[in-house]
Amino acid sequence: MFTSRLGRTISSVLLVAAVVAVALSGWSVFAQTRTTPAAQSAQAPTDGASMPRTITVVGRGTVSITPDIATAQIGVETTGQNVRDAIDDASDTMAEILEALTEAGVAERDIQTAGFNVWADRNPQPMPMVEGSRTPGAEQITYRVNNNVRVIIRDLETVGAVIDAAVEAGANSIYGVNFGIDEPEALASEAREEAIADALAKAEELAALNGVQVGEVVSVSEIVGQSAVYGMERAALMADGLGGAGPFTPGEQEVSLQLQVVYAIR
Repeated sequence: MFTSRLGRTISSVLLVAAVVAVALSGWSVFAQTRTTPAAQSAQAPTDGASMPRTITVVGRGTVSITPDIATAQIGVETTGQNVRDAIDDASDTMAEILEALTEAGVAERDIQTAGFNVWADRNPQPMPMVEGSRTPGAEQITYRVNNNVRVIIRDLETVGAVIDAAVEAGANSIYGVNFGIDEPEALASEAREEAIADALAKAEELAALNGVQVGEVVSVSEIVGQSAVYGMERAALMADGLGGAGPFTPGEQEVSLQLQVVYAIR
């Protein structure tokens, strides 16, 4: 009997031990599951190796040149008591102006209509006093016509002569006399070359100050709003009566732009 009881006791102890072992095994798996992300997070690289090592600079290029063309708005303004008369007068005078411009050396392809406007000035005329009150009179209407052309003058030494010829032909509306460059894109390319050289010089200076070297180019972009800024020179128009226009001075014109360049560090 004693042996039988001892056997049952041992079996109970073994059963309890097995249950405890299974429970501890489950807790171990759960603990590993809960601690794995923390362990992985602790092992994440913190030395900044994934950050790019670059130098970013802005290079500026500027090219100056003497303008090679001049532009002007040349036209005529007429008035008349009816629209037809005002338009006919403006058309006749403009025909004479165009002929004078071509005789002065301006090519037909360099003459383009820039504006043709017709409007009316209305001026009510008051009537005399009638029994203590003034009654409105008939409306006086004056019609005005403006016709002008944009002219390109490619021989800058003839600017004054061209303006004089237009005035002699009847032009009484002249404005916007400017000097410019016929093909500015070539200058923009030269300015870009200077901007790249300027950017490299700045990058090398920054690299030397930090004990590193400039590597390959990572990216290049023109700064928006700063591309090909053309410095315009405006001419002063000085005329005495109907002739003697000038002097006109073309001065210099600048083409300027900026490039942002990113270099790798090595």
